[in-house]
Amino acid sequence: MSNKVKIGISIGDVNGIGLEVIIKTMANSHILNYCIPIVYGHTKVASFHRKATGVSDFSFQVIPSAAQANPTKANMINCWEEDVRIELGSANETGGKYAFLSLERATQDLIDGEIDALVTAPINKHNIQSENFRFPGHTEYLQEKSGSSDVLMFLLSDDLKVGVVTGHIPVQEVAGKISKEGILRKLKLMNESLKKDFWIGKPKIAVLGLNPHAGDNGLLGKEEIDIISPAIQEAFDKGIMAFGPYPADGFFGKGSFRQFDAVLAMYHDQGLIPFKTLAFSTGVNYTAGLKVVRTSPDHGTGYDIAGKGIADPASFTEALFSAIHIVKNRREQEELLSNKLRTGGKVIETALDIKDDAS
Repeated sequence: MSNKVKIGISIGDVNGIGLEVIIKTMANSHILNYCIPIVYGHTKVASFHRKATGVSDFSFQVIPSAAQANPTKANMINCWEEDVRIELGSANETGGKYAFLSLERATQDLIDGEIDALVTAPINKHNIQSENFRFPGHTEYLQEKSGSSDVLMFLLSDDLKVGVVTGHIPVQEVAGKISKEGILRKLKLMNESLKKDFWIGKPKIAVLGLNPHAGDNGLLGKEEIDIISPAIQEAFDKGIMAFGPYPADGFFGKGSFRQFDAVLAMYHDQGLIPFKTLAFSTGVNYTAGLKVVRTSPDHGTGYDIAGKGIADPASFTEALFSAIHIVKNRREQEELLSNKLRTGGKVIETALDIKDDAS
């Protein structure tokens, strides 16, 4: 039991589908074979959602702290005492207030090492804004709280991994935010994550262009010539197997992504539209580069279907297992590095090569 991964779970917007997909996932008792789940919310709110979604044979065990989690149960920490008025499908201040209280407590436990990873259910980026939360989303909040210098929004599925250079910014600002240094930082983060978190020994990374047809030799834009290509070349010279820039439409249309371990897109929709088209029901949002492990399902609050019992928990379940997988990979790497230091050998490189060959 001591080796089981403790997974903290923030409930997201109480008026959305977050608790529905959490409860549906936790109702599968086989989950407890792989982790110790700890949900940060309140049992009364959970009970409301359980009844609304028709799950009858499941309940959480209330615990005062993560240290007292029951390894054979789905646990819940009550993060507030007052009653909450739930209005399913409504984007209001209440949803944002309690989403933040859940996230705040879970994040603190994550940073303090009380839990091994955090899976975040969807928030509404507007109603969560307050004096305590002035961030575009989870990613930026966790970056600041964990003291991480840079992060990468990394979308994961069995067949495709996509990261983005620029995240939650207006499209009109994208070109001005693209720089050689920024691309190099994201390529480094992606390369390190593929090795450390996914045990890919020699990752191959495709880099997309910014403009249509990757600039068409400068006819449709100079960013590929002046910024993106030099960044790719410098990354390659530093040992990162980066290739491109590729025109985004043909790259995905021809299935070229299958020849690479990951893809670096220049902006949010350039990467997320093809990703969600190919892996919407099972995709996972992973924040690479953090000192801690955080994943989330690749969907929003689902106000339109909240309380109807039809929300698909597949993406949340995948996010949970991705977090478990990454934590175990990091633990194994730490153990191998420790052995390498004791023996003076090349344990880590050998292990990575074996796993790369087997994948």
